[in-house]
Amino acid sequence: MASRVHLTSKAGVFQEMEARQHRMTADEPESNHGTDKGPAPYELLLASLAACTSATLRMYADRKGWELGTITADLVFKRDAEGNERIERNVSFSEKLSEEQMDRIRDIVEKTPVTKTLKRGTSISTRFV
Repeated sequence: MASRVHLTSKAGVFQEMEARQHRMTADEPESNHGTDKGPAPYELLLASLAACTSATLRMYADRKGWELGTITADLVFKRDAEGNERIERNVSFSEKLSEEQMDRIRDIVEKTPVTKTLKRGTSISTRFV
């Protein structure tokens, strides 16, 4: 599997990106020298984790024939004074699940692809061309 994003930045911290045929933007809030024309990079990171979480849980539940109803995910990135970082992820379903189903959901949520990538860390290599 390979994923690719192309970015163009002409000035400031406003960014324009393409992923396949999809166009996206990123920016910083005005309080952080941006123009607030798009989500900040950490917000995009959280959005990726939220989307992967929901999609994976939905696919799993569909295979099991479980009805989740509406999935809601609220994520927050936090960094403390010592520089320790963490993500808090709160997930809920509009349908009531049994305790057995919830136990399985708790296992699956820790195995979503983006969760695993973030938890294990990922090597980044950079070339200037």
